[in-house]
Amino acid sequence: MKESCPGSKEIRSPYPEEIICPYCNNKNEIWSDEPDMLCKECNTKISREMPPSCIQWCPSARECLGVEKYERIMRVRKTKL
Repeated sequence: MKESCPGSKEIRSPYPEEIICPYCNNKNEIWSDEPDMLCKECNTKISREMPPSCIQWCPSARECLGVEKYERIMRVRKTKL
């Protein structure tokens, strides 16, 4: 990864958050850089809204975040459009 801008700090330094499964109401821990996960209770794929970020428009986003993380996040964003 290259030295990056402050706008990608939350993506590069993820933190845990809570997401409630809409199917079984189980509380799940999801990291702030994860767009989706499998519910720990019912094993259903659940996703959440990702706030807008610089990765959608910055030409250096792939380098800044790393290819794997960039592609995972962008894949989910594209399906939400």
